[in-house]
Amino acid sequence: MTSAIHHTTIDSTDAYRLALFWSEVLGLPVHEDDEPGDPEVLIEGAGLLFVTVPEAKTLKNRLHFDLQPQDRTRDEEVERLLALGATPVADRRNPDGTGWAVLADPEGNEFCVERSAAERAAGG
Repeated sequence: MTSAIHHTTIDSTDAYRLALFWSEVLGLPVHEDDEPGDPEVLIEGAGLLFVTVPEAKTLKNRLHFDLQPQDRTRDEEVERLLALGATPVADRRNPDGTGWAVLADPEGNEFCVERSAAERAAGG
């Protein structure tokens, strides 16, 4: 007998606000029944469940997302995410086009932005 992951749950100080950020990042809607002030908010199709907890994030993530842009370059995606409210953490991009960027969401959870499949296929 095995188990399946039903949701990936992310603690937050404002579940709805953080879910809206990730909804924009992923291009997926929050559940139609979720609204501001709800203690739990689900992003449809991603299995991400945001829950409101009383304490703020204090340490580095033990789990993080690696994002791969689907319809733009890594650098274009980094700019889009910064405009949505992400903040830069570390730039691991290399002059030859390889590497990734480390960003944080509005509550400080780190995530990486890698090169798109097209960029990888082009080499470098």
